Amino acid sequence: MQKDMHYYCTYVMARAAGLNRNVSEIIATASQFVDDNASKNNILFKDAGRVDAEATAHHAVDVNNIKPDDQRQVWVPFHFLPGTRGETFADRLVCVKNSDPAKEMVKHHLTYSRSEFFLELMGITAHVFADTFSHYGFSGIGSPENEIINDSFELGDLSRQTKEYIDKKRKSFLKKFGDTLQSFFAEELSGALGHGAALTFPDRPYLVWSFVYEQTKTRCPVRNNPETYREYCSEIYKIFKKVGRLRPELRDQSSEIKFIKIRGKLLDILATQATKKDRIEIWKRSVMDGKLLGGNPEEIPEYQDWNSAFGKMNNKADSRIALKSPVFRYFQAAALHRIFVLRQLLPMHGLVVA
Repeated sequence: MQKDMHYYCTYVMARAAGLNRNVSEIIATASQFVDDNASKNNILFKDAGRVDAEATAHHAVDVNNIKPDDQRQVWVPFHFLPGTRGETFADRLVCVKNSDPAKEMVKHHLTYSRSEFFLELMGITAHVFADTFSHYGFSGIGSPENEIINDSFELGDLSRQTKEYIDKKRKSFLKKFGDTLQSFFAEELSGALGHGAALTFPDRPYLVWSFVYEQTKTRCPVRNNPETYREYCSEIYKIFKKVGRLRPELRDQSSEIKFIKIRGKLLDILATQATKKDRIEIWKRSVMDGKLLGGNPEEIPEYQDWNSAFGKMNNKADSRIALKSPVFRYFQAAALHRIFVLRQLLPMHGLVVA
């Protein structure tokens, strides 16, 4: 998924579930920051304190994606949570939407409701959980399981403008990496990492599509992104309701609305064929017209990532200022999540990744 879902949709679903504006903004920011937090630069303080960065992303075409360690420490726990189904290691690596490990992750993270980094942890939870609904069928470690026959894509009913836009993006991608590529970047250079061979098709909410796997020569079942994303909205709404029950002081019932009342509106938004920028504007307008949040129009806060705030702490006198920073709390949450997934959750399901 992209920023329209990880930030704007997450904010809307948190508000619809009855969480207050500030809480919803922190959760949504942490959710999107999972994709924006690629730096490994550490922060040093004059009192000898230090904050080590906890990278949770690499750019989709970053050479670091090729490194096995980065795939296992970043892509697996934060973007392609394994579904742990099947007999072989490669099979168990494949991401499954709303999988048992994903549900267990949510249950575990909710037990930290009284921790100082709970909201940031819920944002990470939302991101990882969301990606199981878009990245299912692919894995975060280079694997033949991810390889796709490049001319096998079948796309649903798209407008001419949307088809041209997608084709332009595809050509731009191939041009950027040169004529020597015989396949898409991830498939050739990283042993078919993630959904690189499928470009951004899994991340476009409006797309209905299918393809043929290179290894088995079988066509995957039609992937109906609007319905799958709507399913995610329903599930994350339930999770945010649990957050409100665990921490009643975080609630603001003025925005609360039953999911059934916004289900149709959400599906309309998700099915709209538009660029990422325009999809973000649709989320904003839908909140301003009062149709999503209990009939009360409001403005979604603009997304502001935490990279600059982190950099501004460098060389400050007192390292204790980090304790009040949301990015430090985010790093705390990211460290907890990574260790839990790689050293507890996946091994409990017989999968040893790192």
